[in-house]
Amino acid sequence: MSERRGPVGRRHEGRVDGRRAVWWSAGEGPVVLFLHGWALSPASYRTGLAQVAARGARVVAPALPGFGGSDELPAAEFTLAGYARWVVRFLESVGVEGPVTVVGHSFGGGVAVRLAHDASDVVSRLVLVNSIGGAVWATGPAGPRLMSERPWWDWGLHLQADLDPGGPFGRVVPVIVSDAATNALRNPLAVWRVAELARTADLRHELEELRRRRLPVVVVWGRQDRVLPEASLAALRLALGDDVVRTVEGTHSWLITDPDAFTEILTNVLTERPLRPLVEGTPPEDELPEPDAPAS
Repeated sequence: MSERRGPVGRRHEGRVDGRRAVWWSAGEGPVVLFLHGWALSPASYRTGLAQVAARGARVVAPALPGFGGSDELPAAEFTLAGYARWVVRFLESVGVEGPVTVVGHSFGGGVAVRLAHDASDVVSRLVLVNSIGGAVWATGPAGPRLMSERPWWDWGLHLQADLDPGGPFGRVVPVIVSDAATNALRNPLAVWRVAELARTADLRHELEELRRRRLPVVVVWGRQDRVLPEASLAALRLALGDDVVRTVEGTHSWLITDPDAFTEILTNVLTERPLRPLVEGTPPEDELPEPDAPAS
């Protein structure tokens, strides 16, 4: 294993199943495993994760296979369950013993759900941030339409709107674009394949099972999310129960644009205090390293 100091914490390189794995760690205390979103790496979340570490947690944030310099999964393992198995082996390889708090954003939330479902001894509690898995795109008289039916052009338009630099949350753009461009240049096929995996993910059965097991789960959702529709959040509510959902101001990537809010809400979860409103007047419905340069 190799490591070097970054702007915040340490960047590590090692092997999982004989393949290159890159991850970051910062802080001391109870372990918080953070799983990043589609096309990104932990570098996009560096400010919020550094603040969480400074509050007394040991943040461990792997670059999921295919992103951030980690080798992609073998073809036979390219499923959400395969990603979850990789996370189990990753934790073993870095000496992290469960159960731990797992925080997953977007695609990383889907991996976190499968991890909690398939390896119950690894996860003590789950925080899902604008997570995939609700599977529902829209509802109507004919019943729900699934995300797998959503045209790519519609998803692309809403992604562009979510990243609108002229919008109130537009300061996310430089952070996300830099990280996503690096990953796209390094491994464009992995970016595309994971996008399709995320688009077709249906984890409602797994979520219902986690509810039956009474695993502590909190869903945190940016109310202005244009990437995952409101119907997807409604499906998560139905599977897990309304009482586990908290909403905040922000788009799909609100935890990057508002790291202070992310730090506050996650600190509340870690200390098992009731979640407080993050925006004045809103009812309680409520730095890791820079991205690597592309491989030459």
